[in-house]
Amino acid sequence: MYGMKKDKKQYVKSTLDYAVEMRDSVAYALNNLIMEIRKPVDEELSGSARKAELQSIAIATTDAKTMLRTLQDLDEMIRSLGEGEDLEDDVDYAGGFAEKFSKK
Repeated sequence: MYGMKKDKKQYVKSTLDYAVEMRDSVAYALNNLIMEIRKPVDEELSGSARKAELQSIAIATTDAKTMLRTLQDLDEMIRSLGEGEDLEDDVDYAGGFAEKFSKK
């Protein structure tokens, strides 16, 4: 059952399976973005159409960087789960200095 820990070993295995599946999916999507970035810009385009095409490539590049970071995080998660470690909750320190040191 989703979200319930019957047996820790079973939970880690299913979480590991999901993490591997997610990593593979992100890698596939990243490959698709890279293929889009590689496509040459049509030489016949000019003005706003060319600018839109270049802007699309810039956005795809930014998305690819984000996916690459996600892929690295997933690889680390898979390594940790493979070693039997639990997932840790991410802590959001966006609030500022005091929030970093508050005990929750």
